Amino acid sequence: MSALLLVGLGAAAGALSGMGIGGGVVLIPALTMVWGLSQHGAQGINLVYFIPTAAFAVMIHKKSGNIERTGLASMIIGGMAGAVAGSLIAFTLQADSLRMVFAGFLLVMGIYEFFKKSG
Repeated sequence: MSALLLVGLGAAAGALSGMGIGGGVVLIPALTMVWGLSQHGAQGINLVYFIPTAAFAVMIHKKSGNIERTGLASMIIGGMAGAVAGSLIAFTLQADSLRMVFAGFLLVMGIYEFFKKSG
């Protein structure tokens, strides 16, 4: 895979991350289907990729006043607990099962967003 393609993939995933959607929506399928990585490997790369992109997005959103502090500590604690649980679950699943869980999540979220009322 060419460096230019990887930069483009990173830029697309980063743009989605900056919008709060999550770059893994682009990054994980591209790494598995185009680059041939295992599902576990792609999700591992996504987690490492997430750290710097999320840090920059937080800085920009904080500067713009888009971060609501009410309940933030509770959400962070819950998110950390969920990350540990999700990592342990992902580690025990076979790659095909993990891929199906990820695909199911994307499908459910896509349907939800499609039918969600603006407001």
